[in-house]
Amino acid sequence: MSDENPDKAAPEDRATAGPFDDAEANPVRPYIDLGGIKVLPREGLNLRLEVEEQTKRIVAVGLDYAGSTLQVQPFAAPRSSGLWDETRDQIRQQIRQQGGRVEEREGPLGPELLAEVPVAAGPDAAPGKRLARFVGVDGPRWFLRGVIGGAATSDVDAAAQVEDLFRSLVVVRGGTPMPPRDLIPLKMPAAPGTA
Repeated sequence: MSDENPDKAAPEDRATAGPFDDAEANPVRPYIDLGGIKVLPREGLNLRLEVEEQTKRIVAVGLDYAGSTLQVQPFAAPRSSGLWDETRDQIRQQIRQQGGRVEEREGPLGPELLAEVPVAAGPDAAPGKRLARFVGVDGPRWFLRGVIGGAATSDVDAAAQVEDLFRSLVVVRGGTPMPPRDLIPLKMPAAPGTA
């Protein structure tokens, strides 16, 4: 029986299978602390922080794993309602404006978008399309958004590994009042060499 709010889009077992709220996370596990997100180290996982040029603010956590990429961002959300339904509409519009194709489907994490996004021609690549899966989970007072690229967009095994990675994440909302949709601050991990 799920006591989650019906207005929130999240797997029924989110509180026990993740993505976790800080209050639900196992306190003895050796998480890498990135501020708004904690990541459990695992074999073959490579972590990148994505920084906004102008502000030098960390705006996303990039995880390379199982031949795939997972970019995650934690946002503040209202206690009573979720953001994923509305966010999906915005993503859908953006991709269509860029000339991409997008379909909604029910994935292992709930509703998700599978998008074919046009990619500009690079110096050594012709313009093409790149597949991306947009996933999202509404938690207590937060919303975690993920963009999955690479093998996990089409390969079932890679997808399962990346979904498992997404579900192992911990969102640290903190007690600071924040407007909904604000990015929960991210930071560099404390000790060099631990990530």
